[in-house]
Amino acid sequence: MEPVDGNAIGGLLLSVFGSEQTDVVVTCAHCGAGGVMAGCVVYLGGPGTVVRCRSCDGQLMVFVQRGAVTCVDLLGVQ
Repeated sequence: MEPVDGNAIGGLLLSVFGSEQTDVVVTCAHCGAGGVMAGCVVYLGGPGTVVRCRSCDGQLMVFVQRGAVTCVDLLGVQ
């Protein structure tokens, strides 16, 4: 699975959060690195969408579809 950048999930972020999120700064709960969402490493095509920190590869977010509902895990974001 080849990673893409955070711009690839711009539409997903918009549908979940209701506004443009690719330019929002996120801080990694694992290493403390900060950067815009567009700069994160994203893995698509698995059972969910996984967003990882570019600095430490720590898991920032996971998005999983269950029917019409998108479940979101944000435990890796401070």
